Amino acid sequence: MTPQEELALLLRPAAGGLYLVSTGRAQQLEVQRRIYGAASDVDVQARFRASLDRIAGARAILLGIPSDVGAGFLRGSNLGPQAIRTALLDALPDFPERARDIGLVDIGDVFVVPQLLHDDMLSEDQKAASRRALYPGVPEPAVSRLPVSPLSIAERALDLVFSINPSVAPIVLGGDHSTALPVARALARARKRPWGIVQPDAHTDLLEERLGVRDCFATWSYHANELVGRGGRLTQVGIRASQRPREHWEGRYGVRQFWAAECRADPEAALDAIVAHVKSTGVEGVYFSNDIDGTDAAYADATGTPEPDGLSPEFVVALIRRLGREVGLIGGDVMEVAPALQPTPESSARTLALAVSYLLETISAVVGAHGELA
Repeated sequence: MTPQEELALLLRPAAGGLYLVSTGRAQQLEVQRRIYGAASDVDVQARFRASLDRIAGARAILLGIPSDVGAGFLRGSNLGPQAIRTALLDALPDFPERARDIGLVDIGDVFVVPQLLHDDMLSEDQKAASRRALYPGVPEPAVSRLPVSPLSIAERALDLVFSINPSVAPIVLGGDHSTALPVARALARARKRPWGIVQPDAHTDLLEERLGVRDCFATWSYHANELVGRGGRLTQVGIRASQRPREHWEGRYGVRQFWAAECRADPEAALDAIVAHVKSTGVEGVYFSNDIDGTDAAYADATGTPEPDGLSPEFVVALIRRLGREVGLIGGDVMEVAPALQPTPESSARTLALAVSYLLETISAVVGAHGELA
């Protein structure tokens, strides 16, 4: 089985990662036809398969991971990838053509069984049953090696992508923030030079485990920090909802934090300090993992844990641009957008518009296409 053939088993056409049978299915198919410029579902499938053949020449890939199984109190970020793609097409109907021009290939969505999170949490019987449902007709022994849970599928899919194109940059649409962890794990295997993570977030996500669960929204940063080798290579920006002071996290885990209060008090000085710190760690590129709740809830409240007194959109955009110019982005994501969680009628549209803006800025910084996606 070639990497492209395996990817075709693991993934679905863009906006197709949610398992829908009736409710919502027509909307899903409409979005897919818009993304692929296709007149039929058969055309969608053909163009999705063709996109996998373009990975080798891509500068960046776009991948949706529509899972909120690793989330906490309020869920709904499983709808984020499809909603962001829809808002993106509404804002830029010709985005697929622009993406092709800058070397961005949309490779689709991880297919999500909504009761599963990671294969390590499953019995052998459950994995066998899920494989029969997900991969009918795939013979042994090939089928026994295929993952079934969203985090496991995402990690395997990215390993395959990097086997085809080791230098390609992943751009990911989550999902709750646990969906950044398979990206970090795959990057750690693919990147031979030192790299870091910059994480706008209201929360630290630095628990070693949560209720005995190793991989979830509250633990992903702990594991990612180990992958990059500590030493301040995980830089967290916008923290303000923490039961412990900054000294605890920095002293115990070797992360570097810039809390929201200092970023709000003097944005320019904070930007200078963040970029200077990242440079001082010796990394040769950073992954920009952008939790939408790092931004102040006044601008982004359609999310599971909106928090006041956060970063301004202008600050986050400026940070993306400066990191792109002065350090280099090796990838990035937009996480925790939950369009159905809207305290006001305007919440979803406002949050989605901001998510699209962040996505376009991240893509531009990754591929050096400033101004070409505006």
